[in-house]
Amino acid sequence: QVQLVESGGDSVQPGGSLTLSCVASGDVVAIKSAEWYRQAPGKERELLATIDVRSNIRYDDAVKGRFFISRDSMKKTVYLQMNSLKPEDTAVYLCHAQIETTQFSTSDVWGQGTQVAVSS
Repeated sequence: QVQLVESGGDSVQPGGSLTLSCVASGDVVAIKSAEWYRQAPGKERELLATIDVRSNIRYDDAVKGRFFISRDSMKKTVYLQMNSLKPEDTAVYLCHAQIETTQFSTSDVWGQGTQVAVSS
């Protein structure tokens, strides 16, 4: 069994920064690829950033230049560094990953989300 747990969400003022973490646990060999999404109330889930198995990175235009995705393979963790936060960044942030397991398979896993609120 494999789990993803996000953390790091908080309430911040506009212009502030946060770093979100997404830790894989359980029967994990490695995080092959991962994405960060967000979902605001009444809105569709939005794909923000991806890092693939070769560490190629892509960003949605809404966060390009402000958000940065990274991976620590030893810690089995994916991060989302968020800078210059705006009120419209307020949402639940979710991690999604494709994980190589000890059972020689790939699991597609979602975390439970972490809340980010940006207001003055």
